[in-house]
Amino acid sequence: MPRFSKNQLVEMANRVLTGAGVPARGAQIVANELAEANLVGHDSHGVIRLKQYVDYIGEGVIKPHGAIEQVVDTQAVSVFDGGGNFGQVVGKRALERALTKGAEAGAHSVFCRNTNHLGRLGSYTDAAARAGFAAVLAVNGPGKGGAVAPWGSAERRLGTNPISFASPAAAGADPLVLDMTTSVTAEGKVRVAFQKGVELPAGWLIDANGQPTTDPAKLYEGGAILPLGGPMGFKGYGLSVMMDIFCGVLSGSGVVRADLPPGTNGVWLSVYHLQSLLPRDEYDRWLSEYTQWIKSAKTTAGVDEILFPGEIEQRRRAERVAQGVDLPDGTWRQINEVAENVGADLTGVEQME
Repeated sequence: MPRFSKNQLVEMANRVLTGAGVPARGAQIVANELAEANLVGHDSHGVIRLKQYVDYIGEGVIKPHGAIEQVVDTQAVSVFDGGGNFGQVVGKRALERALTKGAEAGAHSVFCRNTNHLGRLGSYTDAAARAGFAAVLAVNGPGKGGAVAPWGSAERRLGTNPISFASPAAAGADPLVLDMTTSVTAEGKVRVAFQKGVELPAGWLIDANGQPTTDPAKLYEGGAILPLGGPMGFKGYGLSVMMDIFCGVLSGSGVVRADLPPGTNGVWLSVYHLQSLLPRDEYDRWLSEYTQWIKSAKTTAGVDEILFPGEIEQRRRAERVAQGVDLPDGTWRQINEVAENVGADLTGVEQME
């Protein structure tokens, strides 16, 4: 598999997106988000998405010149209409608004509609935490279809409806970041397995007949991803339903809409300014004591240490910054095909030695 540095990933994504007609600022925002997703190990939300995004631009699903309009503007709540633009571009605008108003009022919520795929949610909540906020961010798929079967169903009805929480850590450490789907896995992880030609773990998918399968291709032949929780999957299903309400209905994106293009997200973001809630030294003391308490727990056989949410991603980021990111041969071949189709020259974006 070819290996690339972050700068190389950003450059290749930037050239492809620019070639597809994306304005320079939007291309840079999206390229950075894709590369960061690869760095932290969320390859399902990395440069593998370039073909999807370019296809969506060609189909008019993503409107890279779409105007972002603020349709609700209060001290407590904002609502943006993304104009069909990239989710990453709308998401950056929403985060900036949330942090500005949150610093003034102590908290702020932003909802977005008519925005495409937001990308890796943990990127936004991590940024909020580094700015001194606790944050929650979730999205839904307000259109019909989805990829996830409701609990007890053999048919897809729900999106993967992910949610992310983040909060600053104590003493300048990396934030605590939880980033998870309410389904057993993200669709992008199935796509990665499909491109690698590998099987998935049991309990992730059912085929079009509702039968368990480990073949990722079955998802794209009418199968479905299962809700998070295995035999307790009704819990993941319940969370997914509530994400449809908060992200879809409250944002004005809606649910089960047949008139929305694929990849559309309804967005809910809420931030809470730590300095407005309690002194930072008190917060740091609580977090230090809590971290020590959790990590001091005796481990089970085969486990070396207790990890906090986000630690795996930060360690993987450090490794990949140093060693580079391996792309599956199928992904690299696909990116080259997309680049050729949009007239993007990837000369000079060579893999690492």
